Amino acid sequence: MKKLLILTSALCAAACILPAGGRVVNAEETEINCKSAYLCDFSSGTVVYAKNETEELPIASMCKIMTLLLSFEAVDAGNLSYDEMITVSERAAGMGGSQVFLQENLQYRADELMKTVAVCSANDSCVALAERIAGSESAFVDAMNARAKALGADHTLFANCTGLPKEPQYSCAKDVALMLREMVSHKKYFEFSKVWLEDFAHPDGRTTTITNTNKLIRFYEGCDGGKTGFTNQAGFCLAATAKRGDTRLVSVVIGADSSKNRFESTKFMFNDAFNRYETAKIFEAGASIDTQAQVTGSAKTAISVQAETDLNVFCPKGDAKNLMTEIRIHENLRAPIEMGTVIGEAIVYREGVEVSRCNLIAGENADKYGWWDAFKKGAQLWN
Repeated sequence: MKKLLILTSALCAAACILPAGGRVVNAEETEINCKSAYLCDFSSGTVVYAKNETEELPIASMCKIMTLLLSFEAVDAGNLSYDEMITVSERAAGMGGSQVFLQENLQYRADELMKTVAVCSANDSCVALAERIAGSESAFVDAMNARAKALGADHTLFANCTGLPKEPQYSCAKDVALMLREMVSHKKYFEFSKVWLEDFAHPDGRTTTITNTNKLIRFYEGCDGGKTGFTNQAGFCLAATAKRGDTRLVSVVIGADSSKNRFESTKFMFNDAFNRYETAKIFEAGASIDTQAQVTGSAKTAISVQAETDLNVFCPKGDAKNLMTEIRIHENLRAPIEMGTVIGEAIVYREGVEVSRCNLIAGENADKYGWWDAFKKGAQLWN
């Protein structure tokens, strides 16, 4: 492969890498009042804070993160649509705990049910979605456990789709963060999660006012998503995400002794991380980079190159030294090449250690050399 090394002072001043595994803060250094906690960068997964992060604990309604994730993925797969009408079963309508008071045999839009799960943790909506997607809640729980395994959530076992007490079921702060990172990658989620107060209309003319259980949505700058949870067994729990500038963080608190402490612990972790870290943007998705790819078999001898995705580096503020971006363009590129075809990769290093990478794509088409190109070339040579 052809390799082009780019090292500029501007980039060196903008990005860096955390020490191996990130700087994990000791519990005694902080004001984190809970059994388990975890905070990481959304994009890279770099750990900023960890406390008993793999301890298997009940997580209450935070398990609905997986319920929502499977609902979004059912839409992605074409097995569900947001505007589909879902008929509520007797079992779903009879769920206890937090609910939106669905009526048996009435039909509700799938996206409206998903909204009530995200905003007010509606157990009845969870079961209605589970039964529609998998045929039964038990089959849906099997899918939840399979998806957790595929994500690498090795300390997680689901027993239902709501988080209501049932043994055995458990997760850990690290696994919940992993699931939340996956779930918030669906942009549709933020249409639901930012709702603070809204009237939910039932087909029979009733309305139920839904209020966001995640108070940080309104009272913490940058917080735009998350999921609360509470049972006597689990204590007060909160998984949340917040974004400032180019930095998005994901946090998890399990087993706080009060609702106030779960929010205060989350705010402490967010404040600490936003104060000490930043995200350096090396390349922006779709933006052309300062190099070209050589092509054979086309009237074009070179084509522009773009980053397929954002190329970012999450790093401590002011700790930006010896950054190098390596541009690798595939050898022997031959027409035809369509715009968007992967033709290389960009890799960011700090002191010889890889910290991030992304694919590079063709920024334009390179059509195969044809007879008309040959004719024009011949005419040029003749003249």
